[in-house]
Amino acid sequence: MHSQVLLIAGLLLFDVVLFYLLYQKLKALTPAHRKLISVLYWVVSVWVLACFWFLDGIFLHISSLVIRRSIIASIALTNIFQVLLAIYLVLDRLLVRIYPLLGNIFKNPSPSQPKDVYGTPTMSRKKFLHRAAVMAATFPVAVKGFNIINRAYDYQVRKRRIALPNLPSSFDGITIGQISDIHTGSFFNNGAVKGGVDMLMQEKTDMIFFTGDLVNQESKEAKDYIPIFNKVKAPLGVYSVLGNHDYGDYRAWSSAQAKRQNLMDMKTIHKELGWQLLCNENTNIKSGQDQMAILGVENWGIKRFSKYGELAKTHQGTEEAAVKLLLSHDPSHWEAEIQNYPDIDVTFSGHTHGFQFGVELGNFAWSPAQYLYKQWAGLYQEGSQFLYVNRGYGFIGMPGRIGINPEISIFELVKA
Repeated sequence: MHSQVLLIAGLLLFDVVLFYLLYQKLKALTPAHRKLISVLYWVVSVWVLACFWFLDGIFLHISSLVIRRSIIASIALTNIFQVLLAIYLVLDRLLVRIYPLLGNIFKNPSPSQPKDVYGTPTMSRKKFLHRAAVMAATFPVAVKGFNIINRAYDYQVRKRRIALPNLPSSFDGITIGQISDIHTGSFFNNGAVKGGVDMLMQEKTDMIFFTGDLVNQESKEAKDYIPIFNKVKAPLGVYSVLGNHDYGDYRAWSSAQAKRQNLMDMKTIHKELGWQLLCNENTNIKSGQDQMAILGVENWGIKRFSKYGELAKTHQGTEEAAVKLLLSHDPSHWEAEIQNYPDIDVTFSGHTHGFQFGVELGNFAWSPAQYLYKQWAGLYQEGSQFLYVNRGYGFIGMPGRIGINPEISIFELVKA
């Protein structure tokens, strides 16, 4: 609540300063037009502030995914517009201060409008400088807008070291890469996607986890990206699970058989990628007499999200493993069920995307995601158990990210 109050206060202060700058530009308009724009400005601002304040209630009491995404999209688009407008207005005011200096340097010797050799009126130096300044102010705004969208591919490598008291010496220092929520159906820049894969492979981890949501709605979205993601390899293997979008639950199918075929095709794609898909099952990695279990549970989510996961079945047969690492797409599964299995040392999740919108400055982090998910991004610990929530490799809905970069996670497991 304290961070939420600070955020609302900061946004309100930003709104007031932005309105002051905007109102100075509106003085050239008629009083009626100024009043109309002022009213519209504050109606939209109050709407956004109210959405921020009541987000917890919105996510608790509104079950419609479309409505919730529409609310988040309206907040994000409004904030984008405000930031771009602020950049423009600040630059404009700076340029207004520069005009007199430029006027002294480039004085027009005649007060009359200049003409060319044919007697045709030409643009005055003052007007030329003014238009040049407007273009100079507009250019960085356009660049900023592009960068907001382009951050969808601005992959950030985040590294964490996790100390486990029961980690055998033979596994001490083992490294793991994680990506999640690829959402191939949203991509429109294959070169940038490949660049992220190259970044992951440069880390040279011992094994790699993919924690679900390869597509948005159906398996065929991933076919064009097989030549890119089949480059994701690791000496000890690549292990994957399904996310809520991978089952074909978010589109209408001509028949139940068509939906089943889609899921079969999805599993085939994982094989073509060379990834070991774990569907409520586990596998062992051995080093001498030591064993590490990799568990993969199917999607299990809160409320409307599917519950295909069978954790008891997934856990069965791992009793001899000294360390157990679980892949579970939805982080809400951790408190709901996984903590009932205290021998599961680390859970790797994704799903939230950090809502692709938020603020992360040093130790301060805020996103609307936190009103729906207690664990929404980064590393969490409860007793001897750990959970890591990846911010996602791709995007869905809004074709970009603001403040929450796509993530490539790198872990080193060490003996405590």
